[in-house]
Amino acid sequence: MTTRWRIAVGSDEAGYEYKDAILRDLERDPRVELVTDFGVKSGEAAPYPRIGLKAGEAVAKGDVDRAVLICGTGIGMAVSANKVPGVRATTVHDSYSCERSVLSNNCQIIAFGQRVVGLELARRLVNDWLGYVFDPESPSNSKVGVITEYEQRRGA
Repeated sequence: MTTRWRIAVGSDEAGYEYKDAILRDLERDPRVELVTDFGVKSGEAAPYPRIGLKAGEAVAKGDVDRAVLICGTGIGMAVSANKVPGVRATTVHDSYSCERSVLSNNCQIIAFGQRVVGLELARRLVNDWLGYVFDPESPSNSKVGVITEYEQRRGA
């Protein structure tokens, strides 16, 4: 059985063009059940942390399964989303980092920099990313567990 994902997408004004293209791709992808747009709209501006935190909270609450976030570098979005307890977000920039974000780290959120990664590569990485599912029987599960235990101990 193929997983049907509920995906959030979001960007600040520096990532709007990519967000819009990726949003359209996701809406057409049969592996995607629901796409939620966290903004921004054309011509809008928003501080990237507001978008990253909002998407991270949606993942943490279970409103969506995963998120794709875009800003100028992807770094600010990943940092912001990672402030939400239970969320693992990272920037991806090539096929290997995309694959390992899920298979080794069980990241629910990937982020791109519109000023760093070409559009066609970003679209391809999102397409590939939809096919990766973390295996809780993998050796990586114990490593991800260390992060989860730390968050729980800290009351995050």
